[in-house]
Amino acid sequence: MRASAAPVGAASAMLLVGTSTAVSTTIADYPVFTGQALRYALAATILLAVVRHRRLPRVRLTARDVLLLIALAATGLAGFNVFLVEATRHAGPAMIAAVVGAVPLVLVLVGPLTERRRPAPRTVGAAIVVALGTAVAAGLGSGSVKGLLLSLGALVGEVAFSLLAVPLLPRLGPLRVAAYPAALSVPMLLAAGLALDGTASLRLPTPGQAAAFGYLGAIVTAAAFFLWYDALRRLGADRAGLFAGLVPVGALLTAVVLGLGGAGPADVTGALLVTAGVAVGLRRPSPGPRPPRAAVDELVRGSG
Repeated sequence: MRASAAPVGAASAMLLVGTSTAVSTTIADYPVFTGQALRYALAATILLAVVRHRRLPRVRLTARDVLLLIALAATGLAGFNVFLVEATRHAGPAMIAAVVGAVPLVLVLVGPLTERRRPAPRTVGAAIVVALGTAVAAGLGSGSVKGLLLSLGALVGEVAFSLLAVPLLPRLGPLRVAAYPAALSVPMLLAAGLALDGTASLRLPTPGQAAAFGYLGAIVTAAAFFLWYDALRRLGADRAGLFAGLVPVGALLTAVVLGLGGAGPADVTGALLVTAGVAVGLRRPSPGPRPPRAAVDELVRGSG
């Protein structure tokens, strides 16, 4: 992907992730953690097949790489799902969406610090607008303190999904960074399913559920993860993080297209705020005024 296409890739990735909300309604009766394990297993199979087909140069994993990959799988994939599922039992979806919607703001603040640089004021302001738009679209919601803490756990997992990938991308590339954690998360999710739901979590999906998992694995995970990590490598965590606010926009558009719900004033307002925040955050500051020619000549003479 060319650098100029990175914003398109980031936007596409987050919009595709947003479509998972509508698709997930068709698998609501299937054990959650087993379903996620099936999804990530399919995605890992596809991504690893692409790596082999493209004959990418072999990369020897260091101990640091392995630890980061395991941490990414445990927090950004398996951990995120565990916290998210448990949060739905103690908080309304609006409150969860509002908390997780703060991902752009966290990435804008923390991302540059991991690279030992200060966050850009323009990008910080844009992230605040994006987070506000997500909160408006989600509504105020309701829930308990436990639900709030679990939602914050999901937020941490979503942030880790990007930040832990940043040091891996230069050596491994987006395909491997998308594939390896997906494969590593499968046994973690199966273990979580057995621990929380027992052997009832192990059953075959129906044909309709299998089709939904096929879409989630091939499109929402394999394709979207690759697009996201490739954009993350080119844009940086702070600028790419702004696009995380497009997830609820993708969910809204999918619901409208499939006739699963209408777009209310709050939905439209939130979507517009997110779009405006992303647009402002991606604008590069204009260069300062050039000094007059006479001043330049005088400076050159003085330096001689």
